[in-house]
Amino acid sequence: MNRDGVRIRRIADTDWDAVAALEARAYAELGLSEGKSALRSRADASPETCFVLDVGSRPAGYVLALPYPPFSYPDLRRAEEPAPPAQRSGNLHLHDLVVAERLRGRGLGQRLLDHLTLTAGARGFERISLIAVGHSERFWSARGFTAHPGIAPGGYGANAVYMSRVDETS
Repeated sequence: MNRDGVRIRRIADTDWDAVAALEARAYAELGLSEGKSALRSRADASPETCFVLDVGSRPAGYVLALPYPPFSYPDLRRAEEPAPPAQRSGNLHLHDLVVAERLRGRGLGQRLLDHLTLTAGARGFERISLIAVGHSERFWSARGFTAHPGIAPGGYGANAVYMSRVDETS
């Protein structure tokens, strides 16, 4: 744990209720909440790229990222199926990054993103993609992600934008 009481670690079995609650608070109003089993299936597809952010002794955020072909993304209506190792691409798809509302604006999301970026580079990923939802495109643009207007991410809401950036550490 850091001096400020913040720690980023892999997701444990005991974290799923907290992760699902954070996800529901972040996405239910947008109609994009997936539920615990779908979230867990995404983490099971790539446990080495999914993390919990602890503040003190409690989960206060998380990030789920998994290998996905460029310009593709998870279907929110169904659970993830692990891709065979031969089909893995150089693209890591950042599916969710959530920080508890009461802790936003303190740089914790950036810390999760930095941790994920270092992990992606160490694992040989060349690109990180995501779908910006809820008018978050500006947030992601400020972090080096570029919109791909030709990709219309179905199922993610009317204002969803597919974005990506080249991984700076690979």
